[in-house]
Amino acid sequence: MNALDTNILARFLVRDDVDQAERVYRLFKAAEAEKTVFFVSIPVLLELIWVLDSAYKIPRQEILDALGELLLLPILVFDAQSAVRSFISDAKKNNLDLSDLLIAFDAVSSGCEQVITFDKKAAKSDFFILLSK
Repeated sequence: MNALDTNILARFLVRDDVDQAERVYRLFKAAEAEKTVFFVSIPVLLELIWVLDSAYKIPRQEILDALGELLLLPILVFDAQSAVRSFISDAKKNNLDLSDLLIAFDAVSSGCEQVITFDKKAAKSDFFILLSK
C-alpha cells in the first residue's frame, strides 16, 4: 500500500491544476480497477484542512463535506478512521478549530483522556486542558 500526500488530495478536491487533477483521477480509477488502496494519515488530513482553509479559503462546512466524501471512497484507508468520522460529525456541531478538533479526536482514539495545551480557545472544549501556572 502507498500513502498519499496532501497535494494529491488537494488537487483531487480543488482541481485548480487541470493536468494534475486529471493524473490523480487516473490514479484513483486505476486503483479502483485493480482493487488497491491508498493510506491517508492524520498529518495529511491536518495539512489538507489547513490548505483548504488558508490557501483556498474554502468554508468550514465545505471542508467537512469534502472530508466526508473522501471517507466514502473505497480506495482510501484512513489512519484512525473512526476518529476521523467522529471528528467530522462533531465539527459540524461546534465552532472549534478544525485542526485542534482532529488532534483531539486522534488523541482520544489512541486512549488519551485530554490534550494538554496553552491554547485558551481550545481549552474551552472538554477534549483539552489548559496548562496553567
